Amino acid sequence: MSETVFTYAAPALKFGPGASAEVGHDLASYGARRVLLVTDRGVMETGHPTRIAEQIWQHGIETVIFDRARVEPTDESLEEAVSFARDAQSTGRRFDAVVAVGGGSSIDTAKAVDLLLTNPGELMDYVNAPVGKALSPVSALLPLVAIPTTTGTGSESTTICVLDVLALKVKTGISDVALRPRLAIVDPRLTLTQPEMVTAASGMDILCHALESYTARWYADFDAKQPDQRVPYCGANPIADMWSEKAMSLLAGSFRAAVEDGENVAAREQMAMAATFAGLGFGNAGVHIPHANAYPIAGRVRDYRPEGYPDEPIVPHGMAVSLTAPAAFRFTFDAAPERHIRAARLLDPDSRGKGRDTLPRVLSALMMDVGMPNGLAEVGYGTPDVDDLVAGATQQQRLLATSPKAPTDEDLATIFVASMEHW
Repeated sequence: MSETVFTYAAPALKFGPGASAEVGHDLASYGARRVLLVTDRGVMETGHPTRIAEQIWQHGIETVIFDRARVEPTDESLEEAVSFARDAQSTGRRFDAVVAVGGGSSIDTAKAVDLLLTNPGELMDYVNAPVGKALSPVSALLPLVAIPTTTGTGSESTTICVLDVLALKVKTGISDVALRPRLAIVDPRLTLTQPEMVTAASGMDILCHALESYTARWYADFDAKQPDQRVPYCGANPIADMWSEKAMSLLAGSFRAAVEDGENVAAREQMAMAATFAGLGFGNAGVHIPHANAYPIAGRVRDYRPEGYPDEPIVPHGMAVSLTAPAAFRFTFDAAPERHIRAARLLDPDSRGKGRDTLPRVLSALMMDVGMPNGLAEVGYGTPDVDDLVAGATQQQRLLATSPKAPTDEDLATIFVASMEHW
């Protein structure tokens, strides 16, 4: 029997220039008297977290700041943040809410902290199987307010926390509806401080969120589920489609402009709105092959150091997602040709192709224009790495289950090989 039901959920949303100045009012409405603010050192240097903490204090709410969230969180960095938060509670009153100010890394760190401040056990108890035990929380989490300073991750809308497990060299996550923030505050002015490459990589994350949710397996093509079997990623559906299409339309007119001129306020605002809309789409429909492939690409990095990021080996998430996207969409084309063609025309109204190479060509041209690396080879991978990359991708069954066309290991290997160079 086929599924007949899809689900949709989203956080409360406050959007617009200056919206972040209202967070104190919002926290007071929750009855908060003491909050933990999670950010990273780079964002801390912009002054945004300090200003936001002061505005929270003006409403009589004590704010404790943790500014050591790691860009691309690891199990060790999340455990450090949890330890800090637990110590802060042991020496004072309990926290009533958590505020995240930063990119997806800060928001994901805040999600993990919130989970482990309110529930028993350790981090790996909640990490997705087969890496962790995939336990569900037994107690309600504190209200989480997410204030993104980058345009792309969508973490302010989703139920996912992503991390690297260092000992296993694998990127995985925690997925539960309880992790979805209560409120997302999107203030486009906060994104003006994004470096060029961060804007480009984050923009590719927005784009892949929209494309993957739009081309995901249709919700009614899954087997019917019982109520207790429903998961946040339920497949493409009419509501998610609406958000994804709008996100792609906004990107078509703003992505290149935002990368070219970081102070283009109109382009920044459109990018922020595209990120929000894409998050509202993929946070329910799900993502698939490019995101599954991104986990081992990021988790097995050797010595790639992109400009605008901390001086350490890293393949930023949005970049990692984009590197196999053209080949992945060439593979999934047969499952829904009309959606792939429609997506290409939303991104490039001048596109007139009708074949499986149409969307990959549009994607590759955009990647080249915004300065993405020319394939996996440029970030340090070669054909001898393909087996390891496939092994890492196949661990992401939660994501691959949403693919409109189920890939075999051989299919994934073909995608990785084809992604060594794009142009």
